[in-house]
Amino acid sequence: MQLLCPNCQSELTRSGESKRHCQACHSDFILNIECNECGEALQRLKACGAVNFWCDHCNELKSKSSANYRLVEA
Repeated sequence: MQLLCPNCQSELTRSGESKRHCQACHSDFILNIECNECGEALQRLKACGAVNFWCDHCNELKSKSSANYRLVEA
């Protein structure tokens, strides 16, 4: 999934597990992944190449397609 900079709409580059950087406007962002039902932060689960998420509040496994992705300026 390619993310765009909210400031200038350029593609963001990955600079860590949850960090993103915009080369065009030199902005840094943190990618927050939240539950689509309750809005709480999700825990990333990685196994055998698959990535899923766990919501402690809902006590449910969430797929990456159902999660909400939000960029926060660092």
